[in-house]
Amino acid sequence: MYDYVIVGGGSAGCVLAARLSEDPDVKVCLLEAGPADTSPNIHVPAGGAKLFRTQVDWDYDSHGEPYCADRRIYLPRGRVLGGTSSMNGMIYVRGNRLDYDSWGQPGWSYDELLPYFVRAEDNERGASGYHGSGGPLAVSENRSRNPMSDAFIAAAIEAGYSANDDFNGPDQDGFGYFQVTQRNGMRCSSAAAYLHPAAERPNLTIETGVQVHRVVMEDGRATGVAGQRADGEFTIRAEREVILAAGAYNSPQLLMLSGIGPADLLTALGIPVVADQPQVGQNLQDHPQFWLVYGHSQPVSLLAAGEERHQRQFAEQQSGPLTSNGPEAGGFIRSRHDLPTPDLQFVSLPVMFADGGLGFPNQHAISFGAFVLQPRSRGSVTLAGDDPTAKPRITHNYYADDADLEAAVVGVRVALSIARRSALGPFTERPLSVPASESDADIRDFLRRNTQTSYHAAGSCAMGLVTDSELRVLGAEGLRIVDASVMPTLVSGNTNAPTIAIAEKAADLIRGMAPLPRAAAAAARG
Repeated sequence: MYDYVIVGGGSAGCVLAARLSEDPDVKVCLLEAGPADTSPNIHVPAGGAKLFRTQVDWDYDSHGEPYCADRRIYLPRGRVLGGTSSMNGMIYVRGNRLDYDSWGQPGWSYDELLPYFVRAEDNERGASGYHGSGGPLAVSENRSRNPMSDAFIAAAIEAGYSANDDFNGPDQDGFGYFQVTQRNGMRCSSAAAYLHPAAERPNLTIETGVQVHRVVMEDGRATGVAGQRADGEFTIRAEREVILAAGAYNSPQLLMLSGIGPADLLTALGIPVVADQPQVGQNLQDHPQFWLVYGHSQPVSLLAAGEERHQRQFAEQQSGPLTSNGPEAGGFIRSRHDLPTPDLQFVSLPVMFADGGLGFPNQHAISFGAFVLQPRSRGSVTLAGDDPTAKPRITHNYYADDADLEAAVVGVRVALSIARRSALGPFTERPLSVPASESDADIRDFLRRNTQTSYHAAGSCAMGLVTDSELRVLGAEGLRIVDASVMPTLVSGNTNAPTIAIAEKAADLIRGMAPLPRAAAAAARG
């Protein structure tokens, strides 16, 4: 018997396990379906892409995307301690103030959530109104700084955009280097930041290789979880709460397997209905992303990262190409001048992006593009059957709303403009993946055939629809959800830092602690 059982050892689950187990009087159990985070490719930043479709990846695909040439799009998700923070691009971006203010949920405005970002953070720039020092999550400068990343930033400024050295400060617009979740040139996942320092606590149990199949519901209350591990089936009891931190695909799947979801679907699959919740798995969002790719003759791409000189640089100085997070540089712009916030985020990758990230780069190249930050399109996560080991059916419906496609068209035009600037000239010798022309028709066709995920799935168990503002599942007692699925709408940026902040706040909600004072956020506005 445990007080709290947490399902999912990813970005949110590791935070919860560490924070809840700070109280020695409670017993916490963290369950992770994948293995421990021992692979060197997790910890050496440039090794992240080598983790795709391995044992640490859930290896999902969308079903045929109806507005993207009916393509199935690869959707990697971390199945390992640290979750997707053990295989992501390590970009530390929080989003925009108006993202949180627009959620309309008590306690979740920007001013109320900023103190949790600050509490989590150990920024090597030091503490300020916007940043924290001494928190668990290391945030640092990029130690790679590829010449192509320098050139991309210079080309964007040459194209008329401003420079920005802190996308998490008072202004989001502009181009520059991203800060990254690294410590001394090594990946700082949520497992490295939160879980491993807490792992020896006697009141914290961490189990890997354990796949939860359902939440045990008794008289409308969650009393534990059931599933399977190597030695057979198991049931683990929770005295206080079961907390799902399994992500935007797996948390709604687990709810439905537990009888919480659309009654007509559950009945058709023979799953007893505990709570008719038609919004479970709906409202799924992601940032649709495109890449332009140019080949060149300069031997500076990440293809060279494994060379002996770079291995020596990494071993001796913990810097250089092996510390690259991949998307080193980027920026935020507005596709229209009348928008209150940026709606496009650009990223630049000093290597060839091929086959949705699954192809092997075969020449030196630069890849850059943008994703739509506030998509109007909505997808869904549903069950493919009643077998809990079956992968969920995922459809993102990228570009279902034409406004998303129009914003992406502007993004392509801006990317092509940046590509023509003299600063990028040495690296744009051969177009490898670009639109056939700059006509609207050709750009739209290019987007439908080449758009990929930005790996930012969210919204499928949204506050106000599936949970209340304290993340308690509506229609069930003793059950919460704490992960990116609770975001009512996507944040304007990468989702790892916001998910960690959500978990920091959720830990206080679960423990009944007073929220951190808003004064820290108010002071940040100066």
